[in-house]
Amino acid sequence: MVKKELLNSHSIDIILNRLACQLIENHEDFSNTVLIGLQPRGINVARRLLLKLKEKGITAPAYGQLDTTFYRDDFRRRDSPLHANQTVIDILLEDKKVVFIDDVLFTGRSVRAALDAILSFGRPSSIELLILIDRRFSRELPIQPTYSGKRVDSIASEKVLVEWEEENEKDCVYLIKPKNE
Repeated sequence: MVKKELLNSHSIDIILNRLACQLIENHEDFSNTVLIGLQPRGINVARRLLLKLKEKGITAPAYGQLDTTFYRDDFRRRDSPLHANQTVIDILLEDKKVVFIDDVLFTGRSVRAALDAILSFGRPSSIELLILIDRRFSRELPIQPTYSGKRVDSIASEKVLVEWEEENEKDCVYLIKPKNE
């Protein structure tokens, strides 16, 4: 495996700052907006965005975490059992503006599952998608982000790995290629 650094800590901070500004521009006071981190990796991006919004004087918008494990279309196609994460949504989403937040948009299947899962909590007036990394040439479904941190052109055999200081040594985004390519 060959590991190439796409973004360092400083670059990620700049991108998160820009994404926070775009959210403020489109949602103003966030009184009717709910940010939803998609489990498991989207919650790291969401937490960082919440900090950026707080730094900019925005009172904490409503926030939740959504697990889509049992809504995925490949749920029963795996050899080993899947382990669900916790869904934490403490408000009714009826007529709210929802922003899904995830780290990497690849095929679009996780977002499709999130669209199914979110309806258990009410019918939002709108749903937007905020992505740290958009792997735009790998989509299997017609899903596009509303907010995108960085677009990465990669082939299906490559992986994009987002690491966070809380879990690893530093904030970093890597493109991982098989050695034989």
